[in-house]
Amino acid sequence: MACAYFDNNANSPVAPEVLEAMLPALSGGAGNASSIHQRGQAAKAAMERARAQVAGLIHAQPNEIVFTSGGTESDNLAIRGAVAEWMATRARNGAKPHLITTRIEHHAVLHVFEDLERQGHEVTYVAPRADGRIEAAAIAAAMRPDTALISAMLANNETGVLQPAAEIGALAKAARVVFHVDAIQAAGKVPIHVDGLGCQLLSLSAHKFHGPSGVGALYVRRGTRLRPMLLGGHHERDRRAGTENLPGIVGMGAAAEMAGDGTACARVGALRDRLEAGVLAAIEHCGVAGAGAERVPNTSDIYFDGIEGEALLIALDLHGFCVSTGAACSSGAIEPSHVLLAMGFAKPRARGCIRFSLGRQNTVEEVDALLQVLPGLVERQRRLTPAKMVRSA
Repeated sequence: MACAYFDNNANSPVAPEVLEAMLPALSGGAGNASSIHQRGQAAKAAMERARAQVAGLIHAQPNEIVFTSGGTESDNLAIRGAVAEWMATRARNGAKPHLITTRIEHHAVLHVFEDLERQGHEVTYVAPRADGRIEAAAIAAAMRPDTALISAMLANNETGVLQPAAEIGALAKAARVVFHVDAIQAAGKVPIHVDGLGCQLLSLSAHKFHGPSGVGALYVRRGTRLRPMLLGGHHERDRRAGTENLPGIVGMGAAAEMAGDGTACARVGALRDRLEAGVLAAIEHCGVAGAGAERVPNTSDIYFDGIEGEALLIALDLHGFCVSTGAACSSGAIEPSHVLLAMGFAKPRARGCIRFSLGRQNTVEEVDALLQVLPGLVERQRRLTPAKMVRSA
């Protein structure tokens, strides 16, 4: 059975144009971009073309783009690399710098900071407002003379809420603090200008904007010093050792060029709005997380009071609709989303959230088909839910 795919924030399907661009590099005729023979130089030319395409998506310079294995590596390289550089060049008498992030970050960021805390670094975690937006004033209040790094996302992966990155960047610049932006869920959905954001570091991942999995990039502003995590050859200007993933990089470049034209955003946004309006009109006791804040156009995290989101996800899957929850399954126990809890959601309501994230391949017919079956599935789940859960939502 074909599935109507509404889980693009987890992984967006590779666009046909992207796959076509990758085929020459996958055919076996491509060389190593570090080799000086004909095939190696052809591979290098293809990689540099992709580097320029990715740079164009965020209005950066090509030599400021470092290719990685994906968003997690980009986040790790940015945070760990910046901290390690500070420790190597500015630490005095064993002192460690103060770091700032937010409570709504992806685990690829949060878990890095938690690890740095275990190493003795002091980290301040800034909480969001009830609508999921971080206030720049809260970042300013957290800053100290020994603050070395601020890391904040541009768009939340669960709610889609856009964050005041440019305001945070201005604060960081005034204090001469390195600013890292996780733009993984924003790229291809909203315009990104690194100069306007005022960041030194910015993370991207190809599979969030219809490129292939297993490839990402880190923007490193010219003049920003960063300690590499991987040691080996002199790849990526000594910032990331290892033979480059040429097919993935070519695909990321093609996807970045396609995303940069912005033509799909308005159509996808209209589909998202159609979905939200239909759900809110047909189903009682539900709402959109972060509805009061500006969001990326493709994301809707909807809570359905009185249900378990995991059960509704399975029911939707059986009817041919792929969605996700804001919950993470760990050791068989369903834990509520840390993002929603930080926004002040009660645990039962947080467990009843379903994230619908649309992509350029979605259609009006798919949205309308979803709206046909969703009210009945929610009603059925509520009948099966213990009354005490409905009361506590």
